[in-house]
Amino acid sequence: MSCYCVIYYRQQASEGQSVPPNPKGGRVQRVVVIGAGMAGLVSALELAARGAEVTVVERASRPGGKMRQVHIGGNWVDAGPTVFTMRWVFDELFDAIGESLDDHVVLRRTDVLARHAWGADERLDLYADLDHSADAIGQFAGAAEARRYRSFCERARRTYETLEHPFLRAAQPSLRALVLGAGLHGLGDLLRVSPFTTLWDALCGHFQDPRLRQLFGRYATYCGSSPFLAPATLMLVAHVERDGVWLVEGGMHRVAQALARLGKERGARFLYDSEVLCVCMVNGRAVGVQLANGDRLHADAVVVNADVAALGEGLFGTQAARAVPRIPRAARSLSALTWTLVARTAGFPLLRHTVFFSDDYAAEFDDILRHARLPSRPTVYVCAQDRDDKDGQPPTGPERLLCLVNAPACGDAHRHTAAEVAACEQRAFGLLERCGLTIHRRCDLMLATTPADFERLYPATGGALYGQASHGWRTSFTRPGARTRVPGLYVAGGSAHPGPGVPMAALSGRLAAASVLQDLARRGARMRTRRAEP
Repeated sequence: MSCYCVIYYRQQASEGQSVPPNPKGGRVQRVVVIGAGMAGLVSALELAARGAEVTVVERASRPGGKMRQVHIGGNWVDAGPTVFTMRWVFDELFDAIGESLDDHVVLRRTDVLARHAWGADERLDLYADLDHSADAIGQFAGAAEARRYRSFCERARRTYETLEHPFLRAAQPSLRALVLGAGLHGLGDLLRVSPFTTLWDALCGHFQDPRLRQLFGRYATYCGSSPFLAPATLMLVAHVERDGVWLVEGGMHRVAQALARLGKERGARFLYDSEVLCVCMVNGRAVGVQLANGDRLHADAVVVNADVAALGEGLFGTQAARAVPRIPRAARSLSALTWTLVARTAGFPLLRHTVFFSDDYAAEFDDILRHARLPSRPTVYVCAQDRDDKDGQPPTGPERLLCLVNAPACGDAHRHTAAEVAACEQRAFGLLERCGLTIHRRCDLMLATTPADFERLYPATGGALYGQASHGWRTSFTRPGARTRVPGLYVAGGSAHPGPGVPMAALSGRLAAASVLQDLARRGARMRTRRAEP
């Protein structure tokens, strides 16, 4: 930050212009939120609802962050997160501000969680109802595997319940705090979540059918990780999904729109198409931001809703870079190669969520993580956004699709050539055809997004979509909490605690808002005490 910027803020403070008077007494606290992603929207809403003067600065023209849409052939197509789970996170948020989620977003709970395919004649649906899923697995892989599935679900449930309060809801969990909080009676529960065992090894202990290991191993990719390296604790995703998956009428972006609209109603100001040049500092404390257009916004607190890698790499100023540790490139989570398109389909009966599995899962992750190349035998996820969770009459015309394969987060070091992308496209859509699905693609109605494109959207990440990979038990405790090393500077988002995913990012936003409010209240109390001293 320039010397001029420091002098400017000191002058504002000396002139008494830091914050306007509060009509109810005291002073209104100003907070700048950088980024209108899920966590930024949640933080802004909660802070504004509690009386803070909030300004959200977003370099895109719309809210949502990774929960984005692209416009293709006259249609808006979701091009980011597609699964809505852990509804209780949003119910609690809306209840806390005196609203009801159902008044702002139309949700419908699904019966079928997802359809899975390994070939034209190998297909398995998982259901929200445990008995229904067990029956399906029994028909697919035998009665013994159905019994093992029930055992797996019970273990996933215990894992989730053990970690929900001391980990997911904690401001900054640590292994020591978990152990001390559990006590002697709860220590067994902590050990049973198997933090030192890989997810893949745990699945091998549960299932004999390699297809079921592959299916449940895919849960590691929900946080951008490999099932061969991620801890077994990630089996809790199985419980989260069975606890409820909802379809959002109008697409996932409606959630972001609802939060932004409520934030405005509560007084938050949104500056779109605006970029933050740096976080301004005075005496080691964050005191606002300087925008690329030259404007400066004073603040008592700054919440950065961007990948923590961007903060650590100095994209918000060299002084602010010390707020969080730098993320080594080797620690990055997965990126993706996606195709967002509008096309006619034929053959395979898609549901809203369908996964087509590679015939060599280990080779897929070896390509991505060891060789940093697009997988030669990719697993393909397809979100058919004009379908629901029922087998029925498919759309009569073109439908909106998002197709995704995992990819290395090397977008800042290697821009995949058109030939590389085309070869991966051929392999991915070739797998779909072998499973019976034909997608009639048109170049003018399809958009490919590569790791380099994601790096452009989310700088300093290499295109990593989930922050730091969850490889090894320690990584669960290395994601930064809301508070950083710099007073007045906070982080929120999928790269911070408790991790990636829509509900986790929302939890992160709530934790950041709570931390800001607590710290500002303590700071105000200290200032009042000093003024009262003789």
